[in-house]
Amino acid sequence: MGIISWIILGLLAGAIAKIILPGRDPGGFIGTILIGVAGAFIGGWISSRFLDRPIANEFFDAATWVSAIGGSLVLLIAYRLLFGHSRR
Repeated sequence: MGIISWIILGLLAGAIAKIILPGRDPGGFIGTILIGVAGAFIGGWISSRFLDRPIANEFFDAATWVSAIGGSLVLLIAYRLLFGHSRR
C-alpha cells in the first residue's frame, strides 16, 4: 500500500476509534483524524515488527485494519489521559 492508502486507512481507523470511544476529545475532530492516521502507521509498524504479520499490499486485509484501529484506539486513549482535562 502506498502512503495515500495509509492516510485513507488512518482517516477511517480514526473515525472507527472515535465511534468505539465516544466523548469529547481535547483536539476535536481534526485532532482525532490526526490521531487516527498516526495510529494506523504505528499499528501497522507494530504488527509487522513485533507480531510477525507483514503489511499486506491489499487495502482490505483484515489484519491491517485491526492493527490500524488498535493503534488509533491506543493513541486516542493516551491522548485523552494526557490532555483530557485541559479544556474546561
